[in-house]
Formats: sequence, structure tokens, C-alpha cells
Amino acid sequence: MVDMTAETSTDKTRSAAAPEPSAPTDAASAEARDIGRLRRLWPFLRGYRAAMAGAAVCLVVASATVLALGVGLRRLVDEGFASGNAGLLDQALFALLVMVAVLAAASFGRFFLVSWLGERAAADLRRAVFDHLLTLDAAFFEITHTGELASRLTTDTTLLQTVIGSSVSVALRNLLMLAGGLAMLVVTSPKMTGLVVLVVPLVIVPIVVFGRRVRRLSRLSQDRIADLGVAVEETVSGVRTVQAYVHEAVDRRRFAGRIEAAFAAAVRRIGARAWLTAIVIFLVFGAVSVILWVGGHDVLAGRMSAGELSAFVFYAVVVAGSVGAVTEVIGDLQRAAGASERLFVLLDTRPRISAPARPRPLPVPPRGEVGLRAVTFAYPTRPDRPALEDFSLAVAPGERVALVGPSGAGKSTVFHLLLRFYDPGAGSVTLDGVPVNEADPQAVRRRIGLVAQEPAIFAASAADNIRYGRPEAAADEVRRAAEAAGAAEFIARLPEGFDTYLGERGARLSGGQRQRIAIARAILKDPAVLLLDEATSALDAESERLVQAALEMLMAGRTTLMIAHRLATVRNAERIVVMDRGRVVATGSHAELVRTDPLYARLAALQFDQPRAAEPVK
Repeated sequence: MVDMTAETSTDKTRSAAAPEPSAPTDAASAEARDIGRLRRLWPFLRGYRAAMAGAAVCLVVASATVLALGVGLRRLVDEGFASGNAGLLDQALFALLVMVAVLAAASFGRFFLVSWLGERAAADLRRAVFDHLLTLDAAFFEITHTGELASRLTTDTTLLQTVIGSSVSVALRNLLMLAGGLAMLVVTSPKMTGLVVLVVPLVIVPIVVFGRRVRRLSRLSQDRIADLGVAVEETVSGVRTVQAYVHEAVDRRRFAGRIEAAFAAAVRRIGARAWLTAIVIFLVFGAVSVILWVGGHDVLAGRMSAGELSAFVFYAVVVAGSVGAVTEVIGDLQRAAGASERLFVLLDTRPRISAPARPRPLPVPPRGEVGLRAVTFAYPTRPDRPALEDFSLAVAPGERVALVGPSGAGKSTVFHLLLRFYDPGAGSVTLDGVPVNEADPQAVRRRIGLVAQEPAIFAASAADNIRYGRPEAAADEVRRAAEAAGAAEFIARLPEGFDTYLGERGARLSGGQRQRIAIARAILKDPAVLLLDEATSALDAESERLVQAALEMLMAGRTTLMIAHRLATVRNAERIVVMDRGRVVATGSHAELVRTDPLYARLAALQFDQPRAAEPVK
């Protein structure tokens, strides 16, 4: 009865769990399901030896008590019922009740401790994986799907929590009961034990063979559920585009098709599992019936007492149930091995960008001097297409430099290298005279403030989003930064002011408001080097005027590199660097470049409606 409950619980966990992030090939899947890989979970468990010891004691006591119930059953039948002695019957019943109470207490302790262990290990593993993810470089996130990482942090760790907190305990308990039950069968009746040994393979082989089909269909069902998850994520994240293009009917049909495919796969899995359950019931109880028939003849012939037969049947049921439970748990352990493999692949991933063993300190106070010398760089996903090629740029402390050029010229790549999201393939990048690859990346990034073209707004309050640049900042500092960025006025109109929750990705804000929050964040950080990537691109004219005034104060005496497609925002830069295909093609002021550089003149003409717009770019 206990084993059937465990099996039902396991099946519910499978149904509730989210899909696996990917469907590996058969060979890879077989390797991933190697149960031996679960040994790597030990570091997350060894700190809780007391809980494991307590669970082991409870496990042994519960298993021994179950086995002792057979002895009590034999005494109850032989000394109570058969002899007609009411006193002995009362004693036997009292002994049984005591054993049941001990079993209940031990089962409580085992369940609580192993469940606690499962939750604790899963929490520690989630924390370890998340902490490690934050150390990985930008190249890793270029090639790894965000949804897959989320699935590994949630689905795979939940599966491991279930295995540690349930399946392993069930397996160990049933292995103990299997060994103890076999021993008690031999003690009770060696002849009938031989019959059980002959019957067990006939029961197990069909279960194992059919169980493989159930596991295969379970994986297929999970894949179909994964398709549903992908469809929901894509549609919901782009719901405005869906509605703008009146695409709802098409998406409904596609999603309905995926639902039906998932339903069909689930029906096949349910059908296979139903057949497996029916086969198990038929074979197990059929075998028990045969044993009862043989034992009944021995009782009639006087070769065995009724109590011994009752105990033997009890132990036979225990052995059969234990074998079935262990077979079921093996499948769970195999799936958990695959989940642990995916998690440890993440933990084993080494970042390409890391602090050197002995990082060079940056000079104090910071000067804000930036240099790129003969830099050549290609993104890992496009190794044959350099984003920068023999690129050089020197920016003096306090200088304002604008980077302009067509899309794909490499402007944002300059920012990525300064922030040391990547290391160049050739050349050097320096901050205050120190090569950034010789310094601690965090020390480098602390001196740089970034306002991106698409600002990241987190699911937190307005104050927390601004404070992201300096978590220890006081409330009045946050307010002053917001005022400088022209954000304080619209924040004050929010329902709870600075404490207003902004929603996922700042869903409660307009594009211009999100941009001003990001600018306030950079103002609060007070960096030595300021990187502005189209910092005012999402603002209306009035907001742009206010923010531009705030940026003018922020840029005063501070090294600033700005990227702008709208040339009107960079006309007053001290120096404009024109880029094309990863190279510097011209440098100068706006007036100089309009006269001397065809590319810049072309860009200016297109934006300012000048006569040169008709001239080709050379």
C-alpha cells in the first residue's frame, strides 16, 4: 500500500513538472541517465550528515517494523485464532498495535527528514547554479536560450528535490525490505521460497520491458509539453505584435494543434501506464494466488501452520511490492541523473572572462582615460566576420567622444570591450592606463556607467531600479538622481511614488520613462566613464530637452562615449568618430566631417534634408 502511494506521488510529480530543456539523442540520453552521475550531488548533501543519519535510523526502524509485522501476524493466527485463547489474542493484538505505532513514528521521521534534505539540497543547488550563471561571460548567453536556463534552475532542480526527498528513500527502504523479506521467506518456508525465486523473474521481466515503453512515452509527452511552453513564451512576450497584426486566430490554431499533440502523447503515456499497472496487478496477485494454493495444500497436509502461511504470504507481498517499487524508482533515478547532468554541465562551464590570479589595481582616484589600440574582434557566434578590425581610439580624461556610423559598424562592440564582456582577439583595451584583461572585471565595471539603447528595468520598485547602480544609496540620493534625470515628476504620479512596483521589464512605464529611469541609475552610480548608447532615442522632444540638460551636467568633467544614430544629439561633441565595418574612417567635428567625409555627409544629409543626400557614399 505504501509503495502504491509512492508510485502515485511520483507520477503526479512527473505530470506537474515542466518539460526538460532539450531532447538528447538516444546515445546521449542513455549516458545522461547513468545513475552513477548522481554521486555529484554528494557535495550538496554532506553538510547535513545529522539529518541523513536520523533519516537512516528511521528508515531501518520502519523497515524492521514492517518485517516484524509478519511475525506478529503469525502469532496472531497460530496462538490467538487457532488455540481459541482470548488472552493470547489480546496480547498479539496489543503487540501489533505497538509495532504499528513504532512504524508510524519512524515513517514520520523518515518522511520529514528526507523531504527536508531534498528541499535543502535543491535550494543549495539552485543557489550554486544561479551564482555561477552570474559569473559566465556574454559569449555564453549569446548561444544559450534563456528559457533553457530557467528550466534547468526550476524543473531539473525540482526533479532532483523529488528524487532526494522521496525516490532515494523509497529505493533504500524497499531494498532493505526486499533483503529482509527474502530472509524471512527462507526462515518461514525454504520450499516455498524456492517457488517464489522461480516466479519472481516471470513477474519482473514483463514489467521491465513494458516499463521502458512507458518511460519512452513519458519523455515524448514531456517534449510535447515543452512545445507548449515555447509557444506560450513567444506569444505572450510578443502579444502586442500579435494583436497589432491581427494574428490571434492563427496563433490560436497553432496552439490548439500543439495542445492536441500534447494530449495525444499524454493519452499514449496514460494507456501504456494503465497496461503496465494491469500487468503488474495480474502477475503479482496471480503469483500470490499460486503460492496460496501451494501453501494451502501444505497447511491441509500438516506441513505448515496457518500462521506460517499467513506470514509467508505477507512476506511474499512485501518482496513483490519492493521489487515493483525499486523498478519504478530506477526510472526516476535515471531521469534525475539526466537532470543532474544538465545542471552540472552549467556548473562545469568556465567563463572566458574572469579576474586574473593577481589582478592589477586601477589607479586611485580614477581618471577616466580610455584606450583601444589595434583591436580586432569577432563575436563567438560570427567568428568569420570581425566586428572591429585594427580599431584604435584614445579618449582623454573628461573628453566627450561620439561614435557614429551605419548599423553594424561596430559602435556597440566598443562598449562591450570597454566593459570587458569580451576580450579582443588582437590588440589591447585599457582603462586609466591598465589593460582591462589584467584587472578585475568588477573593478573595471565599477568605474563605468552605461545607459543602453534598450534599458533593463527589473520587476522591482522605481527606487530599487534606480538604486541598482549603487545599492547602498540613501532615499534622498535616489530622489536627487531621479530629479537630475527628469524622472522624479512622473515617478511622483505613480500610485505609490518611488515604491511603485514597475512590473516585468517596466511594463507600467512608457519607453521614455524607462529610459529616464536608466539615466537616473547611471547618475546615481557617478562613474568615471559614461557610456551612452542612444540614451535619448526613446524620448519625446520635451523629455529629450530635460534629459539632455541633465546629461550635460552629468558629463561635465567626465569621460563620455556616446553612440547616436540621430546626429542632432552629437553635434556638440568635442570629437566625432565615424565608423564603418569595424574601422575608424574619419574623425573631427560635425562641421569638419560634413565637408570632408562622404559617409558622414551622407548620414547628415539624410537626417537634415541637405542637398548632399543624393550623393553616393564612396
